[in-house]
Amino acid sequence: MSDSEANAYGDLLAFWAPFLLLHLGGPDTVTAIALEDNELWGRHLLNLLCQVGAAGYVFYQSFPNSTLIVPTILLFIGGTIKYIERTCALYFASFSKFRRSLLPPADAGPNYAEKMEQIAATGSFHSTVEPPYFLLHDGAEEGQILDDRTVIKEAFFYFTTFKGILVDLIFSHQDRRDSYGFFSVRAAKDAFRVIEAELNFFYDVLYTKAAIVHRPTGYLFRAISFGSIVAAFACFYVLNKHGFHEYDIQITYALLLGALSLEFVALGLLICSDWTIAKIVTSEEHRRSESFIKFLLMVKSESSPFALHMIYARWSRSLFQYNLIEFQLRKWPEWIEKILALISLGEWLEDLKSERVEAYSENLGELIFDELKRKAETSLLEERKQICSARGEWALKNTKTGQDCQNLLPFVRDVDYGKSLLLWHIATELCYNKDESENNHRKFSKVLSDYMLHLMIKEPDLMSVVVGIGQIRFRDTCAELDRFLSQYIFNESNANRTEKYVCKELLSVPTTVTPVDVKGDRSKSVLFDGCILAKELEELQENKWEIVSEVWVELLAHAAINCRPYMHAQQLSKGGELIALVWLLMAHLGLSEQFQIDRGHANTRASQR
Repeated sequence: MSDSEANAYGDLLAFWAPFLLLHLGGPDTVTAIALEDNELWGRHLLNLLCQVGAAGYVFYQSFPNSTLIVPTILLFIGGTIKYIERTCALYFASFSKFRRSLLPPADAGPNYAEKMEQIAATGSFHSTVEPPYFLLHDGAEEGQILDDRTVIKEAFFYFTTFKGILVDLIFSHQDRRDSYGFFSVRAAKDAFRVIEAELNFFYDVLYTKAAIVHRPTGYLFRAISFGSIVAAFACFYVLNKHGFHEYDIQITYALLLGALSLEFVALGLLICSDWTIAKIVTSEEHRRSESFIKFLLMVKSESSPFALHMIYARWSRSLFQYNLIEFQLRKWPEWIEKILALISLGEWLEDLKSERVEAYSENLGELIFDELKRKAETSLLEERKQICSARGEWALKNTKTGQDCQNLLPFVRDVDYGKSLLLWHIATELCYNKDESENNHRKFSKVLSDYMLHLMIKEPDLMSVVVGIGQIRFRDTCAELDRFLSQYIFNESNANRTEKYVCKELLSVPTTVTPVDVKGDRSKSVLFDGCILAKELEELQENKWEIVSEVWVELLAHAAINCRPYMHAQQLSKGGELIALVWLLMAHLGLSEQFQIDRGHANTRASQR
């Protein structure tokens, strides 16, 4: 290799170094895979300093005789900005920093000493605290359909107001009044659309660069980095490449074109994001941008020819299903289970075999929304707290049909949540297979029943606060069901091994004496307790499924509002869960204990929407 070729190759090595910074900066759509990644921002900061130092040293070695000095400087600037963006995104999304950024300024309130002096002087006292208020809506028409622009606008407003819910901050009653006023008059479909878009903003803050890029300094630095990369490509393109090896030139063009492609994709996503639309429609000059907003909404729509709507999907709209009886019927033979245990694949294969996915339906959302709205109609604080802690009892005492359900109360009131969930799951399955009526409430009860069992067994972190020993009880129940199947189902010749047949046989077992009186309390199984509940439900006749569905909505709501916000936030990176939407919807309807500030002069604020 000649000296000129050696120098040219050294210049290219210096030019290639900043590409590492570009790629370490990562895409705008992913900065963290899990919330724990945000807590490692310090490690990324150290890595940033090391990588910038290494790239700078390589650059220094080639200075000042390098023929690629200008494009190298430009790439170095662009790559450094990209990596700084990622580090800042991780830092601001870490929960400690996120919480500190949301704390309100210290507020001493009205001057108590001064007020007391006035009272002593005048002998009279007038309270400055406003009396309890009645929940009012914002004047919108009942069931008014929201267009996509309004959905994003309202979602951004409530995201800005309620993002402190992720770190357990409390909100004023004015916040509750405002959100209840908006959601209480919405159709269920539109309410969930707003909630989905709001959760999308939560996801962007915690897992992407959106919160960093969509601010004035973010736009400025993004323009600088984009311009630097484009200019670097232009400089290299017009450069006299005499002395460079053809193969090295091709590699350099591949690197540059790859960087340019990523930048153009990032620019397109930035322009078409919900953040851009929200900032435009909330600005005072948004009327001048009507055509641009319509274009962005068209690009993001499901009928878009650009297919970008897939990138902006709110959540998976899927409900994983896990069924106790189906799980046991499809159990592997014992000899296969022993082999799987040896190769540690048993749990993974069980997941593939036992889980189903049910598509979320608008009718199911309507059932959930109507039930939650019915609970939120009260404005009394103490009653609202009781409703938040209810796990089936309120639904049974306040059924829409007015049915007397006193005989069902022990199955929710006298047992813990985990036992109650498993009891109602078994009873729902037994009644579902016995009754073949075409009833939406029957279908919804089945879907919610299997979904809640999936959460208890496959997402225990989400349910750990409420289910207690739920998994131990589930295993004991599986063992008892397995024994029942072996004795009464599998040993029969040509046995009909369907869920319907098994449910029929279970219901045929006499249950005049409670299982605990027969077996004691060593085993935590609730298999035949569920059979007793199923027989009680059968007495309700035509109102059965409506009542069962109401209980399941309340069981879902109880788990949602008692789950730690951190766990809801973790689920956002996995496509989201229905329970997270229910949690946020409950907060907006005031079904949360995070509204604890008395309303006085210091709290009252006008809506900024």
